[in-house]
Formats: sequence, structure tokens, C-alpha cells
Amino acid sequence: MQLPSGSTSTEEHSMTHGTTTLTTAYKVTGMTCGHCEGAVTEELSALDGVASVTAEAATGLVTVVSAGPLDDEAVRAAVDEAGYELVGRA
Repeated sequence: MQLPSGSTSTEEHSMTHGTTTLTTAYKVTGMTCGHCEGAVTEELSALDGVASVTAEAATGLVTVVSAGPLDDEAVRAAVDEAGYELVGRA
């Protein structure tokens, strides 16, 4: 799926024990250390439907596994609350 910014979606659907999960990668700027990763992970984990979050400061990639599609503005607000900037989907 081509996004307006020219980036591509890395959403993947999988079936696990009868439930569907969605994996989406995001690009976040400003993370420089483990504390940064923890702050972003904590805020995104609080969103409804989020099963897990993996943030990597070195690459700026944040991978979110959720029960379904997340609202991009909710993701942006959570990243902002953590003190970082969501560039978009990776």
C-alpha cells in the first residue's frame, strides 16, 4: 500500500489461535537511548488494542502489534506525549 508520504506500509495480518493481529511499523525521531524507547513503548502500550510495542532508538523504528488498525492520530498523540515526533509509517 503506497502512502501519501511515499513510504510503504509494513502491516501484516496473521491468524493466531483464531484472533487476528496487525503489525505496523512507524518511524519516530528523537529517540536516542533505552529511556526514550521505554517512554514511547509505555505511551503506545496504553492505546486500546495494543498487544506489544518494540521501539529501537538506533533506527527510529517502532513496531506495534495490535488487535486491529490503530488510529494514526492516536498513535501520533501517544508518541508526542512521550516527547518524540512520529514521522509516519515505516
